Amino acid sequence: MHIEHIAIWTRDLERLKAFYETYFGGEANDKYANAAKQFESYFLAFASGARLELMQMPAIPESRDESQSTGYAHLAFSVGSEAQVDALTARLQGAGYQVASAPRRTGDGYYESCVLDPDGNRVEITV
Repeated sequence: MHIEHIAIWTRDLERLKAFYETYFGGEANDKYANAAKQFESYFLAFASGARLELMQMPAIPESRDESQSTGYAHLAFSVGSEAQVDALTARLQGAGYQVASAPRRTGDGYYESCVLDPDGNRVEITV
C-alpha cells in the first residue's frame, strides 16, 4: 500500500503550480476544469512516483492563520544530501520565500529546513 496523492486547496492555482514545478521538479498534467462547479485542478507528478493535487474553487473558505494547529502539518521533500537541503533553502529564501526554520539537525536525527509555499503551507526539505 502507498499514498496515492496529497491535495492542497489554493486561491491561486497557477502560482502554486509554478512553485512546485520550479523548486521541487513536479510535472503537471493538463488542467482539469469543471465549469459547473467552478472547480479546477492539476496533478503534479514527482520522480519518486508521488503526486500532489492542487485544487481551486471559489466556494472553499479561507481558514489559515500564522500558527500551527491540528491536522496536516507539512509536506516533505527528500533532496538527497545536506548540501542540497542548504542549497534549495538558500534558493527559496533568495527568491523571497519565507524560511520557517533554517537547515539544522533535528532531535529525531533528520537534517532539514522548512519553508512556506506561496499559500503559507509548510514544506520540509530533508535529506
